[in-house]
Amino acid sequence: MTKKTVLNNDLLEVLHAFLVIEVSVEKTLIDGRTFIPAEVIDEEAEAAATETAFNTQYLNAVQSYKKLFKSWQAGSPVDTTKVREIVLPLLNKAFENPADIFQLHHYSTKEEYFFHHAVSVALLSGFIAKKLNYGTGDILQVAMGGCLCDCGMSKVSPKILEKKTVLTFSEFEEIKKHPIHGLKMLQNSSFLKEGVKFAVFQHHERLDGSGYPSGRKGQQPHPFANIVAIADVYHALTSERIYRKKHSPFKVLEMILHDDFGKFDIAALKALMSGIASFSIGSRVRLSNGFTAEILFIETNSPTRPLVKVMETNEILHLEKKRELYIDEIIA
Repeated sequence: MTKKTVLNNDLLEVLHAFLVIEVSVEKTLIDGRTFIPAEVIDEEAEAAATETAFNTQYLNAVQSYKKLFKSWQAGSPVDTTKVREIVLPLLNKAFENPADIFQLHHYSTKEEYFFHHAVSVALLSGFIAKKLNYGTGDILQVAMGGCLCDCGMSKVSPKILEKKTVLTFSEFEEIKKHPIHGLKMLQNSSFLKEGVKFAVFQHHERLDGSGYPSGRKGQQPHPFANIVAIADVYHALTSERIYRKKHSPFKVLEMILHDDFGKFDIAALKALMSGIASFSIGSRVRLSNGFTAEILFIETNSPTRPLVKVMETNEILHLEKKRELYIDEIIA
């Protein structure tokens, strides 16, 4: 179990099975509340309850977004000022230590993936926009687009959203309508720039015409949509889903670079990759062969295949030349 693993009942049973009687845990629960054991309620615990650590603020933002999403499902209109109240303070907090943004996938759970996804895509989109030298106002607008990109999911049948098996063709066709629903929900908002509405409508479009809802080759999506698209797919693939296991950030970038070549905006992709590279040097990772390694250096031309030192053997490997290996998981 790596650092920042969310403990659930299944994992607790594993710990019991291996006779592990004690582990170190963070003080924040997955719903944003502070964990205070009954026997440790003292001044230190009370101080912990007032912490404004990034992870606490992030988890609280997820719960706030969840309430908004539930209200949209009930028919309430989108109040963009409330979305701004979620995004802006968290974005400012994240920019104090941008490395935190690349730990978000650890917090996402299968059951509450949609709510984590919205807040995480907002932060990732804001990060990419900042890397691309957008102005402060546009950074916020792009982040808002990331947060709202799946608001149209609130108009999809809850039975489909909560389904625990792979979707049927007809169910997926229903899911593919969510960008249209989202645009309808936001089209009369005067607070949002037109680029945000394009981001919501086009974040599943691809440059090669393989996306939806339009799916037209040669159609250039709005720059905001290009940013949200890459943030959306990156977080989706690095997060645990009901019907799919999560992949490491390096594995996901490799999939995007090779399997999805030509589908995404190169500038936005490079901005995301530069962030992951900046905050990964010195990290410990698990390789696909099971060995543990430390990232020593990341080359600009091959960011998914860094120079690593294998901890068990002290061997230094350049993964660019060891194509049979890849980084399976970031440990710490």
